[in-house]
Amino acid sequence: MSDKKPKQRPRLMIVDDDAGLRRQLRWAFDDYKPVECGDRQSAVAAAKKDPPAVVLLDLGLPPDPDGPSEGLATLDALLDITPEAKIIVLTGQKEREYALECVARGAYDFYQKPPEVDELRLIVQRAAALHALEAENRALQETRAGASGIAGLTYSNAAMQNVVAQVKRFARADVSVLLTGESGTGKEVLARALHDFGTRAQAPFIAINCAAIPENLLESELFGYEKGAFTGAHKTTVGKIEQAQGGTLLLDEIGDLPGALQAKLLRVLQERKIERIGGRRAIPVDFRLVAATNKDIEAMAGEGTFREDLYYRIGETTIRIPPLRERPEDAILIAQKFLQEWRDEQGVKVSGFTSDALVAISQAPWRGNVRELQSRIKRAALCAEGRISAQDMDLDLTATPERPARTLKEARQQAEFDALQDAMSEAEGNISEAARLLGVSRPTLYQLLDEHNLREK
Repeated sequence: MSDKKPKQRPRLMIVDDDAGLRRQLRWAFDDYKPVECGDRQSAVAAAKKDPPAVVLLDLGLPPDPDGPSEGLATLDALLDITPEAKIIVLTGQKEREYALECVARGAYDFYQKPPEVDELRLIVQRAAALHALEAENRALQETRAGASGIAGLTYSNAAMQNVVAQVKRFARADVSVLLTGESGTGKEVLARALHDFGTRAQAPFIAINCAAIPENLLESELFGYEKGAFTGAHKTTVGKIEQAQGGTLLLDEIGDLPGALQAKLLRVLQERKIERIGGRRAIPVDFRLVAATNKDIEAMAGEGTFREDLYYRIGETTIRIPPLRERPEDAILIAQKFLQEWRDEQGVKVSGFTSDALVAISQAPWRGNVRELQSRIKRAALCAEGRISAQDMDLDLTATPERPARTLKEARQQAEFDALQDAMSEAEGNISEAARLLGVSRPTLYQLLDEHNLREK
C-alpha cells in the first residue's frame, strides 16, 4: 500500500453573473475544487472562507453588468484578501480595453469571452502550477528565515551574503568578534545576531556605546560601583559587564574607549574578573565580547592611539561590513522595504519610487549609509505626490561616480539590471505588469530578478 498522499486539487473560483456559463465552467474544471459566485459580495465571502488558487473573474458584474466598475472593484477586493491568487479576467468586447488595467492592478492574465474551454484550461493550468510553485517557495523561504534569518537586515549583495555567513559561522565559536564598518551599516544588528545564533542566546545581551558616555561616567557604567564609593553613590550598582554575565557584551564604538579604560578592559579579558569602583572583592565574570567601531583600529594600534594588545584580544575574529555605496542593489531593496513599513506606519499615500529615484539611490554615496537613506525617505514620503522622485529625496543624478571601462557582457548585464529596476518601479512592484512591460513571462521575470539579486532575502 502506497504512503504517498493524494495530490490536492487547486481551488478554482468562478465569478460570473451568468449562471449557465458558471455551470459550464464548473463542469469543464471538475478536476479542480470549483466554487461559483454571482457577484462581488459572494466572491469576497468565499475568498475569506477558503482562499482560491485561481479565479475566473467576469468584468461585467451586477449592479454594472454592462461596465467594468464592479468587476474592477471585485478584482481589488480579492487581491486585498488573497494577493497570491492568480486572477484571470474574462472580458467581453466592450471591456477589452480594460484588460491591461486589470493586469496593472495585479491580475494574472485576461481572456476574451466567449471562452474556448481547451485554451482556457491551459491558462488555468499554468496559473495553478505557478500558484503552487510560489507557495512552495514562500514556505521554503519562511523555513530558511526561521532557521537562519537575521531580523532587521535586508540584503542580496554578495559581499553582505559573505558577512552573514561569517556571522553565523563565528556565532557558535565562543571567541571575541570585532565588527568594523561605517556608521549606519548595521553593526549592532549583526552583533545581536552573533548573540542570537550563539550558545549564549538565552542569556542577556548588553550593549553600551563608548562614544556616547563621558569618560568620568563610562568606568562606573562598565564596572559598577559600591555604595559610598563616591558622592551620590547611595547604593551598590551592577555595571554592564556584570549584567552581561553568561551572555554577550557589545562595546559599540570601542575606538573611543579612553586609554585608562583600555587597560582595565584588557585585564578583565585576561583574568575574567572585575572589581567595582570602591570595591575590594574580585568578582568572576563570564561573557562573550563583541566590539564594533567605525574607526581603523588596526591603524590606531600601529600609531599607539589604541592598545595593540587589546586590539588582538577584541579582534580574535574581525568582520568588515561594506558601506551601502558598495552594494547598490541592497540600497534599492532597503529603500523599498522601508518605504512600505513607513507607509503602513504613518499612512502616507506615496506608491513607490520613480525610475530616476531608483537610479539615484543606487548611485548615491550614502555617507550615512542606511540611517541617511531612511532619513531621506521619511522626509520625501511626507512631501511627494504619487511616487518619490530623486528630487524629492534631494539626490543629484548628475553627480555620478566615474566608472571604469566595461566589457560588452558587463554592459549588457548593467542594461538588463537597469531595465528590471525601471520596470519594477513603473509597475510599483506588480510582477504581472512588470513582466508585460519587459515583454517576458512571469517565470522569466522571477528568474531575472534572482540572477540580478533583486529579490529580497
